[in-house]
Amino acid sequence: MDFGLVLQTDPPASAVVGLMRRAERNGFRYGWTFDSAVLWQEPFVIYSRILEHTERLVVGPMVTNPGTRSWEVTASTFATLNDMYGNRTVCGIGRGDSAMRVAGRKPNTLARLGEAIGVIRDLAEGREAEVDGNPVRIPWVKDGRLPVWMAAYGPRALALAGRTADGFILQLADPFLTEWMVKAVRSAAEEAGRDPGEVTICVAAPAYVTDGSDAALAHAREQCRWFGGMVGNHVADLVGRYGEHSGMVPDELTAYIKDRQGYDYAHHGRAGNPDTAFVPDAVVDRFCLIGPPEAHLEKLRALRELGVDQFAVYAMHDAREAVVDAYGEHVIPALGQER
Repeated sequence: MDFGLVLQTDPPASAVVGLMRRAERNGFRYGWTFDSAVLWQEPFVIYSRILEHTERLVVGPMVTNPGTRSWEVTASTFATLNDMYGNRTVCGIGRGDSAMRVAGRKPNTLARLGEAIGVIRDLAEGREAEVDGNPVRIPWVKDGRLPVWMAAYGPRALALAGRTADGFILQLADPFLTEWMVKAVRSAAEEAGRDPGEVTICVAAPAYVTDGSDAALAHAREQCRWFGGMVGNHVADLVGRYGEHSGMVPDELTAYIKDRQGYDYAHHGRAGNPDTAFVPDAVVDRFCLIGPPEAHLEKLRALRELGVDQFAVYAMHDAREAVVDAYGEHVIPALGQER
């Protein structure tokens, strides 16, 4: 199992670079960031510094979207980084939640997202693609490679990921839901004539390492409760599209948002978010990894058995350095020795 670190690009950017360097020293292979131009600093500028100050780390957004940048600009940006630092990028992409809604736009349609995946990948790898009805090719790209991983929750999005994406990003770590969604992605891949095993599976969620005490558990839950609120934005969209208890989406994903009142993106992805009081402890425990190192290892082994190739640690809490170091000391070596 590979490991990634996910950060928001809050200033100063030097702190983001420093944490990514720390992650690489601790055995992490991927460095991810949010991508929402109004809420945080521009990630692609920071990727250049991360790549310059690391040797192996692969960087990318978790996630960008097809609406805030034109597709040829996105492709050219990735291709430039790859040309400078040697194919060390990955494009995580989705419909767009905070990046679109903060600017007063609706998330992109799945049709637009599916088209963008192919165009961005083709252009970044030097092939011709059609952009707004016109053939476009970036002539200076040589031997470029850009895996495109798609974030998804609902049945239509999962099917699109299986048909078109190089990887699938699931932003929660509940084993039951992981199994359900991985099966959906791989079934769609097989129906499309692809090898399901070639679709990389990435689970991303907050991880908080504790000493095993009740007090530490309570504190960790409060530091990670924001995540249920963030996921709840996507779940609310699914309930609006498919209805409650439709059978299209598991109740284990949708039931917890019944008391959700709204969401202020000013607190998006941050500990102490006041709009996440509706998220119960049980959902925090299911969606996140909380507890002593042994508890993390137990859950990660279960996820690995379900086909998860990478666990990406959301580190939006008060123990960022501690969790990176704890994973480097206790978790990554243990799972690496079991390969």
